[in-house]
Amino acid sequence: MLYLKHGGHVLDDTAKDAEKVARVGDVSLARWALPRDEMDKLRRTETPFDYLLPQLKARPESRLPGDPKAVVEALNKLGAAMVDNAPPAQADPKVEVNSTIPAVYTYWGQFIDHDLTANTDRDSTTSDITKPDLAPVPPDEITAKLKNLRRPTLDLDSVYGDGPAIIDEDSKDAGFYVGARFRIGRNTDNPFEPTIQGVKIPPEGDLDRDLPRIGPLLDQGAITEDVLPEALKADPNKRTRAFIGDLRNDENLVVAQLHLAFLRFHNAVVDKIEANPRDFGLWPGKGRRFQAAVFQCARDVTRHIYQRITVHDYLRTVTFSGVLDKVLTVGPRHYRPLRGHEVFMPLEYSVAAFRFGHTMVRGAYDHNRNFGKPAPGQAPVIPFAPFDLLFLFTGNGFLRDPADPTKSTRNPFGGTPTLPFNWIIEWDRFTDKGDPDETHFARKIDTSLAPALTTQGMVNEGTGGEIQDDAGKGLRTLLRHLARRNLLRGYLLSIPTGQAMAAEMGVAPLSEEELRRGNTPEVNAALEEGGFLQNTPLWYYVLKEAEVRADGNSLGELGSRIVCETVVGLLRHDRNSFASGHGRTPVDAVRLPNGDPVVTIRDFLRFAGVMN
Repeated sequence: MLYLKHGGHVLDDTAKDAEKVARVGDVSLARWALPRDEMDKLRRTETPFDYLLPQLKARPESRLPGDPKAVVEALNKLGAAMVDNAPPAQADPKVEVNSTIPAVYTYWGQFIDHDLTANTDRDSTTSDITKPDLAPVPPDEITAKLKNLRRPTLDLDSVYGDGPAIIDEDSKDAGFYVGARFRIGRNTDNPFEPTIQGVKIPPEGDLDRDLPRIGPLLDQGAITEDVLPEALKADPNKRTRAFIGDLRNDENLVVAQLHLAFLRFHNAVVDKIEANPRDFGLWPGKGRRFQAAVFQCARDVTRHIYQRITVHDYLRTVTFSGVLDKVLTVGPRHYRPLRGHEVFMPLEYSVAAFRFGHTMVRGAYDHNRNFGKPAPGQAPVIPFAPFDLLFLFTGNGFLRDPADPTKSTRNPFGGTPTLPFNWIIEWDRFTDKGDPDETHFARKIDTSLAPALTTQGMVNEGTGGEIQDDAGKGLRTLLRHLARRNLLRGYLLSIPTGQAMAAEMGVAPLSEEELRRGNTPEVNAALEEGGFLQNTPLWYYVLKEAEVRADGNSLGELGSRIVCETVVGLLRHDRNSFASGHGRTPVDAVRLPNGDPVVTIRDFLRFAGVMN
């Protein structure tokens, strides 16, 4: 996943027009054409998508009815109407849209999504939402052709990749590591660079707070060109690319800094193990065999702490009160592995319910003392960080052409080789549930998205670079408009309606009055036109349920049930997870300096050394 980006697809180099697609970057077909040996490797790592409620597959009445052309038109109108009429990107969103959920939970959710799914199928009938004759694909065809390039087990394969060379000398990802530890990138610190304004972020002496990047690693001799995939060797922008297990985690600065926290957390666990190996069940030693054992232990501890935090902090924070405890107590009622006990990723979760996080994204953040509220006696560079700047200051960053928002040029880090020191995140502004500053919280989970999630802000979506033609402009606009994209993909993939899911899962359905409540005239007109008051797209239904039944401070009961059933079900059916009951991982040997265990996201960031 060293070259995977949102809006991209993988195409076999033997496929029709593969060479043209790789050269032009036709977003309707593919982003990269891969050599046969790399395609074979991807196929070996594929896992299934299927439906959480397979009994609905055979019931056409459980899906959106009507003429596909009319349904698509109504979905586009609904998606376009879901954008909040908030102030411009340079102004902080209105206080009243804020939830009680700290902002970090938005991005922990995005990190989970990247760890569980990579929807990069090679069959355009199940992925191309830009085709003019869009119509639902039969469910059996979807499950046969649509494949996941992630293991849906919360095992951090998006972080660890193939593992270091001390585990497997043939590992393509060996360059991620130095022995048992991850490589960490160093922030640019050049006081004579005029684009770097502001002060250092405490602790001021710690500038190892960027992702490792290909250019510096090549310059240092830490890696050589041969460890890079062929598709990346040919990339003219490769030097600023993050050398991590999933390039999607460098598409906005908050999730990039969160991925960095995982690298540093693992390294801090390695430090603990090497200092006191017996606390972790290891005998003191030296050499490759001992280092391999240290790595495997640190990986397992990091995985299990991540899984425990995801269940007991993240899920408990974003889901409806009581739902998680019911699922934990009696087990998932609906998630069941496929034949042969194979775990799968439910489409109702990945395509609809778990996309609730899109509505939590703010148009701007109090990112740090330079791009947010200043420290005492200091003037900020700007009073907060607009979302488009959080996309720009990454290795995938593009600078939008102000004369034509559909055009952009590559401008990583504002011209510096790595993330400049003034953009290091201050996590204490993102994580405190008792924070009196309402702007430190996520937006409410509701049916209104920040303008940044349309063509205004998501400059790293789609292919990047210059658009080829007028048709390409339309495709790029669609790929960047998350509301339209989510609604159309749910329709294409034959996702059941909210009403059908609620009836099957025993949840009280939303009334038509609830579905209309608080909407703009444009939203209600689109709901009427599409017949969506009686048959509501699941993604929209989950958001509206959260809005009217939980005041946007959590998912509602149906959305919570889908999310909790999926995550808990995946963990309970993975024999290597913290919830499986198989064996013991010494997670309790990892503690904060005051002796507390690591059980929350704030604890995790403190132990990683990226927050005081």
